[in-house]
Amino acid sequence: MPATLTPYYPILQATTLFQGFSNEELDQVLACFAPCLRRFSKGELVLLSGFETRDVGLVLEGWVEALKNTPDGTSVSITRMDPGGVFGDVLSGSSVKSPVTIAARSDCVILFVPYAKILHPCAKMHASHSRLMQNLVTTISDKYFALNRRVDLLILKSLRAKLCAYLLDEAHRAGADTFTISLSRAGLAEYLNCERSALSRELSRMQAEGLLETYKSSFKLLNVPAMRAACHR
Repeated sequence: MPATLTPYYPILQATTLFQGFSNEELDQVLACFAPCLRRFSKGELVLLSGFETRDVGLVLEGWVEALKNTPDGTSVSITRMDPGGVFGDVLSGSSVKSPVTIAARSDCVILFVPYAKILHPCAKMHASHSRLMQNLVTTISDKYFALNRRVDLLILKSLRAKLCAYLLDEAHRAGADTFTISLSRAGLAEYLNCERSALSRELSRMQAEGLLETYKSSFKLLNVPAMRAACHR
């Protein structure tokens, strides 16, 4: 298995799970874990909402989309994951069924690592196993704080305040006032807990007022001080 995965090592090393691993360390842990490499065609379901999973998934080729079903039966895009994306790292360690469906939006190659193997290292106790556990804790912690950021957004009173706070945070993470977010317009509306039509109207007003420019999932912030002030209204 490691020989098959060797071409993907740079992508694996870029994930939060295997960050800091050398090629030799990847050889060790992958030989012990016996992960499953699977290919999905565009449109196939990788994980279905309502089902459990006991594997951590790492996207190696293509891209997948996480979808959330709404009460009226429609599906809303929550996020997309490109090569290096990790999913199932929180879900696999719990008894909770998946709240989202993950669908392949292109032909994909995904590596599935058994969660039990991560939690219970082999008898050789390679040092790389300890590093993997640390990385797993960091990955889960990062997702916890990402959830906390969303809660901070949702308690803001106005949609403009939520939008400004979200976009300012994304600009900070990108290190630039021009950036692209991973959410579709429908996914952003779901994330901010608002109607898509209301989101579109507010973005149009913000463009007309010279606060920003936007096209699809790309944004350019034009008046950062005014947007910061709007976060407190």
